[in-house]
Amino acid sequence: MQSKTCPTGIDTILSHAGSSPNDHHGFVNPPVYRGSTVVFPDVETMTRGPQRYQYGRLGNPNTAALCDAISTLEGAEGTVLCPSGLSACITAILTAVGANGHVLMPDSVYGPVRHFCSTAAQRLGIETTYYDPRIGGGIESLFRPNTMAVYTESPGSHTFELQDIPAIAEVAHRCNALVIMDNTWATPMYFKAIAHGVDLSVMAATKYITGHSDTLLGTVAASSRAWDRLKDFHFQMGQYASPDDVALVLRGLRTLGVRLPRHQESALRIAKWLESREEVARVIHPGLPSHRDHAVWLRDFSGASGLFSFVTRPAPVEAVHSMLNDLSYFSLGYSWGGFESLAMTMDPKTVRTATNWDDQGHLVRLHIGLEDPRDLIADLEEGFKRFRAKH
Repeated sequence: MQSKTCPTGIDTILSHAGSSPNDHHGFVNPPVYRGSTVVFPDVETMTRGPQRYQYGRLGNPNTAALCDAISTLEGAEGTVLCPSGLSACITAILTAVGANGHVLMPDSVYGPVRHFCSTAAQRLGIETTYYDPRIGGGIESLFRPNTMAVYTESPGSHTFELQDIPAIAEVAHRCNALVIMDNTWATPMYFKAIAHGVDLSVMAATKYITGHSDTLLGTVAASSRAWDRLKDFHFQMGQYASPDDVALVLRGLRTLGVRLPRHQESALRIAKWLESREEVARVIHPGLPSHRDHAVWLRDFSGASGLFSFVTRPAPVEAVHSMLNDLSYFSLGYSWGGFESLAMTMDPKTVRTATNWDDQGHLVRLHIGLEDPRDLIADLEEGFKRFRAKH
């Protein structure tokens, strides 16, 4: 059989990475391997361990295929799977930081990670300092002798600040700390985290990788600097992902190359339309020239996804509720990355500790799904009518 050449095109990687039909009687997708017990042909094999699969929790052909695919996509030394995106975030943090350690955390971080830092992390003896996500190389002034990791999320949850990852990584590595990044928004399709200096690249595969809002799963991909630590900690914690969920994620991964550009195209179209609306004070989308960090996006990213926010003109909160409550094609819901469009509100002032949020209007976060953008614009237009009526 002729060996395959190493793929370079992202769509080829998405279609073929982790795929081995010859291992499964020619079937393109591996069957779902459900099981805990794996039997051995003899005592020698059982005691010496040369058999690839030994116990269900330690992996099966489904998990191996997805880990191989994600590692190829990320340019990683290796990848582990976690039962949710949040679990992947916490796994990365605890891989890098131990008792009496210190972690630097962006003020724009995903809320549940902030909650972990103020609860379980404190009980484990881990200190957290929040920093301005736009600090760049200035983060060096926040390092302590016990700083073990810098956590990054670019762009930030809800407010979409971009971080200078190469500058942060240069400082962190010089100070013998690891860099963690939540790269769920861009995915490795549009931002190569490890190539930019990240040691532990986290994704909520629940979102764009799966793409169908029907499973929960997280991935952590490691550079060579961090792989042994990640692999050992993941094993020690007994982390496990269901083969049924893994199969759904692997299926979704195959179409990421056609889905994500559609999310990007529609989101940019709607974001530009929102900039023209009198009800909108500003649109927060890194792909727009009006975004404060647009130059960083142009430098480091090769695309954008379907998630962004806008801030309304000052108005009673009832006006925003009226706008969102009766939308036809936008549903109200957490998460994002599926085929459906979503909307939600939040107030950054309630969670910020290191930076100020000065906007007087209401923040609305949108996820632009795969619907016709003309229908989504018409839906928002009707919502703005309700907004003006309450205003």
